Amino acid sequence: MSTLKKNKRIKQAKREALYGDLKPSVGNNVTQRGKYKYLGGNGRQTTGVSKRLFKRNLQKIRVIEDGRVVRRRVPVSMIRAGLIEKPQVVDPFAIPEG
Repeated sequence: MSTLKKNKRIKQAKREALYGDLKPSVGNNVTQRGKYKYLGGNGRQTTGVSKRLFKRNLQKIRVIEDGRVVRRRVPVSMIRAGLIEKPQVVDPFAIPEG
């Protein structure tokens, strides 16, 4: 294995440790018909099951990673939880105090 591939794999592993697996997970889409029994029907009948993807809610934002500001696709759940360190926004026309 070349050093380039090894370094790429190490970087990918670090990224996955920080942000988790960003791939969509697989599930089923169930199509049903009928009325629920408690509503006076005969019960729900499944008429079809097909595969579907549950995609993560990813946002492209700037984050601080290893002391550098980089753009990453990050799940919104991690942003809301405060697990992502965002760079501080500086006003370009402000006069520095001191």
